[in-house]
Amino acid sequence: MVVEGIRSLLMNEKDIDFIGSASNGESCLAFLRNRRPDVLLLDINLPDINGIDLCKQVRDKYPDVFVLGLSTFNQASYIKDIMSNGASGYVLKNATQKELTEAIHLVAAGKTYMAFDVAKTLLAAEQQKKNDIILGRREKEILDLIKHGYTNAEMSERLNISINTVDTYRKSLLSKLKAKNTADLIRLAFLHKLINID
Repeated sequence: MVVEGIRSLLMNEKDIDFIGSASNGESCLAFLRNRRPDVLLLDINLPDINGIDLCKQVRDKYPDVFVLGLSTFNQASYIKDIMSNGASGYVLKNATQKELTEAIHLVAAGKTYMAFDVAKTLLAAEQQKKNDIILGRREKEILDLIKHGYTNAEMSERLNISINTVDTYRKSLLSKLKAKNTADLIRLAFLHKLINID
């Protein structure tokens, strides 16, 4: 159904020739041994092989064939994986005729195409990455002890470090999580999934 849908979208495009299709990764590779499309629309979800892995195989064996990822999955991990394996673009299966033809033209010209919704997903993922809070080993230990109600003096004795060092780590935690006080620190640490409430 997907293949026929794509064929019907492209059949009236004068400068795009639909030269064939394959139902799985093996038949795709067999097809490429005899014919070379300028652009290969490649589904990520194939019955016999991961489309992301197939993308790498195609680009390694046939560097003159540009790959345009095609999927229902608008998830950053899928997008990044196929792009890092050599795809020149990523299109969702609900793309309009205009989007699909624009993607094919750009990719065929050696450029990169990213659907608007796909670009938004990648941007959101990058923003989330920037918002991730990274704690060092000692900071994690201090946070866990704070969660269990230990005082600075008790933490100092337990970890065999000075009270001043404990206080430095505590201030670092408050700063990283932008917390106002200890109670706020625990609340924010829980929201950021840095701790579990036992």
